[in-house]
Amino acid sequence: MNNGELHKPLLDSLSTAIILVDSELRLRHMNPAAEALLAVSSERTMGEPFTQFFYESTDTPEQLRTAAEQANHYTKRHAEWQLLTGGQITVDYTVTPFGDEGGLVIEIQPIDRLLKISREEMLTSSQETTRNLVRGMAHEIKNPLGGIRGAAQLLARELPGSDLQEYTGVIIDEADRLRNLVDRMLGPNQLPQRQALNIHEVLERVATIIKAESRGSIRICRDYDPSIPDLEADKEQLIQAFLNIARNAMQALLEHNTADPELRLITRIQRRYTIGRRHHPLVCRIDIIDNGPGIPEDIVQNIFYPMISGRADGTGLGLTISQHLIHQHQGLIECDSESGQTRFSLYLPMEAQHAQA
Repeated sequence: MNNGELHKPLLDSLSTAIILVDSELRLRHMNPAAEALLAVSSERTMGEPFTQFFYESTDTPEQLRTAAEQANHYTKRHAEWQLLTGGQITVDYTVTPFGDEGGLVIEIQPIDRLLKISREEMLTSSQETTRNLVRGMAHEIKNPLGGIRGAAQLLARELPGSDLQEYTGVIIDEADRLRNLVDRMLGPNQLPQRQALNIHEVLERVATIIKAESRGSIRICRDYDPSIPDLEADKEQLIQAFLNIARNAMQALLEHNTADPELRLITRIQRRYTIGRRHHPLVCRIDIIDNGPGIPEDIVQNIFYPMISGRADGTGLGLTISQHLIHQHQGLIECDSESGQTRFSLYLPMEAQHAQA
């Protein structure tokens, strides 16, 4: 490992994280990609044990030492690394013997974003399948409902007394209720009517509604990025998408009597973001965060499916509709929830504005 001057320029030019250690697992070289991944400086940590920069398991140091002593080559997939900064990353890494002194080359590939893209694709695909199923069921349900309602109306005209017509009225009202439920399951069927709008106007409209419905009992905190340009979107659809999420948060806060209930609205620009398989140079991110009890762990992964709700009297349709509306804008909604904080992150592409900039 004495000919470092020869390999350093080559390693430093790679986008893959590369680390060289000696037989004692002491750091001998770390290229810039590895520095960025582990959030450490190679100059300050040169000669330090490599294993102090992350934690995977108690067996990891011994496995690396064995590889160095026996010149073994191995690869680990989907390894969870806890970093000194407190962050956690998922990586694939390969350990390869190097030189004649028991050194190792460790090649690290972060796969968090790839796993996230895969989950997003699965979610999008399964939601589309569910939506097609619901659409098919809706037509099968609405057709007989129309017949039942019409028959009840005809029957009501033939009945002699108003006391008997009360029963036909119940049939008609329940048929209407079921039809409205099916229509809500289908969600809006019109395409977005896009126009230039300020995302903060949409959020302020939502904040005003929540303030009125909660009678001012919930503190609404705003953390806006005023530099976000206008984006092309359907204002009413975005209001509906955001309001469904904010209203769920409000109901959770009030129903559980949360101390100092708070709803936070945050906007940021995010660069070079991938939604599905499509790369977007510029994305508007909107976070809607509450300090309520959180979403039950057993349903949080399925929260965007129809009829899935954490509330006893919830229909489970609001988030499904929100996800559909954001998908129509080529965007995405993500949810992260734990006791004391639930965060919904909405991503809306801004290619048109980026091209104009």
